[in-house]
Amino acid sequence: MIRTIDVLLFDDVNLLDVSGPVQAFGAAVIDARSQYTMRYVSPNGQPVRAACGLRIVADGQLSTRSNSDDLLIPGGKGVDAILKHASVQEVIQDRAAREGHGRLISVCSGALILAAAGVLDGRPATTHWSRSAETRQYENVLWDLDLISTSEERIFTSAGVTTGIDLALAIIRADCGPKVALAAARELVVQLRRTGGQSQYAIHLAGQFTRDDTLTRLIEQVVSQPQLDWSLNALSQAAGMNPRTLSRHFQRDLQESPAQFVERIRVDHARGLLFENLPFKQVAADSGFGDLQRMRRAFQRRFGVHVSEYLSSFG
Repeated sequence: MIRTIDVLLFDDVNLLDVSGPVQAFGAAVIDARSQYTMRYVSPNGQPVRAACGLRIVADGQLSTRSNSDDLLIPGGKGVDAILKHASVQEVIQDRAAREGHGRLISVCSGALILAAAGVLDGRPATTHWSRSAETRQYENVLWDLDLISTSEERIFTSAGVTTGIDLALAIIRADCGPKVALAAARELVVQLRRTGGQSQYAIHLAGQFTRDDTLTRLIEQVVSQPQLDWSLNALSQAAGMNPRTLSRHFQRDLQESPAQFVERIRVDHARGLLFENLPFKQVAADSGFGDLQRMRRAFQRRFGVHVSEYLSSFG
């Protein structure tokens, strides 16, 4: 079924909080048909001006009469004014009380709007780290600002900006399946699932769609700690599989060998360290290559250039 999503607009909204998730939803396509329809609403139905200055025309007014499936609430500087908007709280409370599968989805400081309406009481939630002080006003909410996103029943929150895309992709995966979510992520050139404590180069797309959680957990271990010993035997022990079975699973789900995957993770990690202008030997050690020569060979295989040439060629 095609789901319809009302997207709340207001003055000084963060444009990325709007455009990121809706672009992800728009990229969810099955048989050339988009699986989500967006409707943009403002508290009074009038145009708004985003925090970046872009003027956005609403399709209509936020209302309890809307029959859309979901309501997406972005964040931004304008949240503070919306917190005092009684009609917005009324709509949120009405939607939370409805039966069915309708969702309330917040991005960034949009979670504060949900909190002000009382629908987050007793629930886990996250929001942008810069709003930590404001969260103390809502003591009944189980805030955890270390999390990228939370979900409980039909209420979803995310930490803000690009994590709104992460949350949208997770919803797409739940609604439409991993193939559609992966295609949407590839269309946007983003990763599919980021977990707390991982670097920005965290999980590679294919690693999100393994057929078993054991392999996914192993992949996350390699990504978060590339400097450890990840020989085939070490990988097999960590996964609880024999080397032949593990190699077969990697080929099945990632279309590469365990060694190729580990090298790819280490190269990505090294790329980030190189942009911090660290000594090459330290980069090689911290990213798990052990010695500079192994890192040089890996960069040559991946990019056709030596490490010393990488920054000037690809930076």
